[in-house]
Amino acid sequence: MFLGIVVLHVLMAWGAVSGLSRQVVEAVLGPIEATIIDEMPEPQDEPPPPPPEIEAPPPFVPPPDIQINIPQQQQTTAIQQVTRERPPPTPPPVAAPPKREPVIVPPRSNPRRPLTQPEYPPSSRRAGEAGTVVLEVYVLENGRVGDARVKQSSGYPRLDEAALREVKRSWRLEPGTQDGKPVAMWGQFAVTFRLTD
Repeated sequence: MFLGIVVLHVLMAWGAVSGLSRQVVEAVLGPIEATIIDEMPEPQDEPPPPPPEIEAPPPFVPPPDIQINIPQQQQTTAIQQVTRERPPPTPPPVAAPPKREPVIVPPRSNPRRPLTQPEYPPSSRRAGEAGTVVLEVYVLENGRVGDARVKQSSGYPRLDEAALREVKRSWRLEPGTQDGKPVAMWGQFAVTFRLTD
């Protein structure tokens, strides 16, 4: 394909140099026909409208100078004895009522939806791994788990991961509250993996 493009360009260049394009131009050129068109008469110019009349501004009349003579009065100085009344004693400042700390209740398990125990990883069961994982769980206002992380490991990464997967997948909790209103907050939950015979 590349060779075909090169050959096509070479042929076009040869045709341009050898004069093929001039013959095409000459063939297109033929006798020229000219037709004379009568010129349109120019419209007669209308006289321009008269300029608007401009009123001359009234002549400037400066305001008259008015002088007012005010008689000066003699200043009299009166001396009076001023007695100061003592203001009544100010009452002692009233202590502001202590600010009430908001009542915060952390998230907890929902008694109507018991927490599910994570599936014991088979490889951990065979290896005899057991322990308790302490998780920090971010509980949203609707009770769903927004995030979870390991606060204290069981000592076995497989058990920690199994606990995290279960918490994020299926746990529904009672959200934490502040002054009785549900708010999103972190809470701590422990998951224990115990081998039974």
